[in-house]
Amino acid sequence: MKVATYNVNGINGRLDVLLRWLEEASPDVVCLQELKAPQEKFPIRAIEAAGYGAVWTGQKSWNGVAILTKGQEPRLTRRGLPGDPDDTQSRYIEAVVDGMVIGGLYLPNGNPYPGPKFDYKLRWFQRLHDYAAELLELEVPVILVGDYNVMPTKLDVYKPERWLDDALFRIEVREAYANLVNQGWTDALRKLHPNERIYTFWKYFRNAFARDAGLRIDHFLLSPEAASRLATAQVDKYVRGWEHTSDHAPVWIELTDKTKKPRKKK
Repeated sequence: MKVATYNVNGINGRLDVLLRWLEEASPDVVCLQELKAPQEKFPIRAIEAAGYGAVWTGQKSWNGVAILTKGQEPRLTRRGLPGDPDDTQSRYIEAVVDGMVIGGLYLPNGNPYPGPKFDYKLRWFQRLHDYAAELLELEVPVILVGDYNVMPTKLDVYKPERWLDDALFRIEVREAYANLVNQGWTDALRKLHPNERIYTFWKYFRNAFARDAGLRIDHFLLSPEAASRLATAQVDKYVRGWEHTSDHAPVWIELTDKTKKPRKKK
C-alpha cells in the first residue's frame, strides 16, 4: 500500500497539479492539507474522475483536510480533533482504509511567537498527544500523517540558527513532537533515512527551491502495527519544480501487505 501526504496550498487553484501527480504517482491513499475551500467547493467530481473516493472537511479561505482512496470510498470515523468543542478550524480528519486507521492532520503554524497563535498551536499539539495515546491503545495499524508545521531536529531545517524563534522550530514545539513520538510512534522518513538532509517544503521566494533551502515539516507517524510493515519512505521533490505548484512536495511511504516477521531458524 502506498500512502502519501500533500499540502496542496489551495486545491481548486492547483487542481491540475494534484491530478497530474495522482496520475503519475498512483498512490493508494492520499492525505491533503490546506484545501482553502469551503465544504461545498471541494472538487469531488474531478477527484472521482481520477479514480479516487474522498472524505474531507473544508473551511473558507483557510485550512481544510481530506483523505483520498484509490478505487474505493474511505470510511469516515472522525472530523475534528477531540478536546475542544469550540475549535472550528478544519485541521483533522480520520478514516479507516483496508483495516488501517488514517489520521490526516494540518497542525497550526503558530507564528508569530510569542502570541495567541503560538499558544493555540501548543494546545492543539497537546490534544493530538492525548488522542494519539488513545489510538495506540487500539493495537491496530494507525498512521498520523500530514503537515505538522515542525522541524523536529536541526537536520530538518536549512540554517537552523535562523529559525530559533520561529514557531515551527521553537524548543517547545520540538519537545511536543518528541513527546508524541516517544509514546511509541515511528517517524517513517527518519526511520529509513536517519542521517539524510531531506526537505518537504521550500518557500517561494529567495530562490529557495533552487538552493535547496528547505524544511522537513510533513511527517508520517506510524503505530507499531503499521511500522512493522514499513518498506519505503520518499519525497517526490520534483513536483515542487512544476509550474504553479505548491510550496510543499508530496511525501509517501509504502507498506508491505503483511507484518514483517523474523525467519525461524532451521
